[in-house]
Amino acid sequence: MAVMLGLNYTFVSEFILIGFSTFPHLQLMFFLLFLLMYLFTLLGNLLIMTTIWSEHSLHTPMYLFLCALSISEIFYTFAIIPRMLADLLSTLHSIAFLACASQMFFSFTFGFTHSFLLTVMGYDRYVAICHPLRYNVLMSPRGCACLVAWSWVGGSFMGTVVTTAIFNLTFCGPNEIHHFFCHVPPLLKLACGENVLEVAKGVGIVCITALLGCFLLILLSYTFIVVTILKIPSAEGRHKAFSTCASHLTVVVVHYGFASVIYLKPKGPKSLEGDTLMGITYTVLTPFLSPIIFSLRNKELKISMKKAFLKKLFPQNS
Repeated sequence: MAVMLGLNYTFVSEFILIGFSTFPHLQLMFFLLFLLMYLFTLLGNLLIMTTIWSEHSLHTPMYLFLCALSISEIFYTFAIIPRMLADLLSTLHSIAFLACASQMFFSFTFGFTHSFLLTVMGYDRYVAICHPLRYNVLMSPRGCACLVAWSWVGGSFMGTVVTTAIFNLTFCGPNEIHHFFCHVPPLLKLACGENVLEVAKGVGIVCITALLGCFLLILLSYTFIVVTILKIPSAEGRHKAFSTCASHLTVVVVHYGFASVIYLKPKGPKSLEGDTLMGITYTVLTPFLSPIIFSLRNKELKISMKKAFLKKLFPQNS
C-alpha cells in the first residue's frame, strides 16, 4: 500500500516479501524442512540452557556465556523464522511498515549480540588458558555479568543505529522486498532521495567494522592461546587445553564463514534465488548447527546432558 506525497513520491505503508516466490513448487518442502530445523534449534538451545541451570558443575563463566548465547539465538530465530514459515504457507506476503522495522531491529540486535558473546567467550578461553591463576579474579561473577550485559547493550545499540538509519529514508515504491525478511540491501533498493548512498555506506561501514572488530579480537585471543598451548610439555596437556576451545572455535568458523559470504562477497550480478539461498545460511542453518556443535564437541556438556536425560527417564535410580 502506498500513499501519494507529491513530487512523484509515495509513502509506503507496507512491503511485500517475495523471497520464495521464485520457488513456487518447493514452498511446502521448504516449510517442512525449515520448521523441523527451527524446532530442533529451539529444543537444542533450551536443552543446553536447562542442562546448564540444573547441573551445579556447569555454573562456571564458560557455560554462563553459552547460556546467554543460546538465549540470543532463540530470540534471533524468533524474530525471523516464524514469519518466514507463515509466508511459505500464505498467498499474502505483506508486512506492515512498523512490523518490518521491528523485525530488522530485533534481527540486528540479537545477531550482533551473538557476535559480541562469541568474542567474550574467546576472551574467557584466553584468560583460562593463558592466565589460569588470575581466572577467578578476572572472570568473577560480577565481571561475567557485566560482559554479558555489555554484549546485549552493544547488540541493542547496533540494532537501533541500523534500523533508525534505514527507516528514516523515504521509500517510493515499488514496495516489493526481494528477500524473505526485512534485510538492509533489498530495502535500500526501494529507498529514494539524495542521501540513500550515504546511508548505505554508513550502515555498511558500521556493520563490517563491528563484525571485523569482533573477529580480530577472537583471532588475537586464539593467537595467544595457541602460543601458550604449544608451550605445554605433554601431548595430553595440549590436547586437554585445546579441547576446551574446540566447540567455540568451530562455531566461530561457521558464524563468520557464513557472515563473510554474505557481507564481504564481491559485487556482481545478483539473482533473487541466489540471495534467498544465501540468506538461509545465516538465518536458518547457522542457528541450527550451533547447538549441535556445542553439544557434540563439548565433552562436559555432553556428559551432563546424558546424566540429566537419564535422571528424567529413571528418576528412581538418581
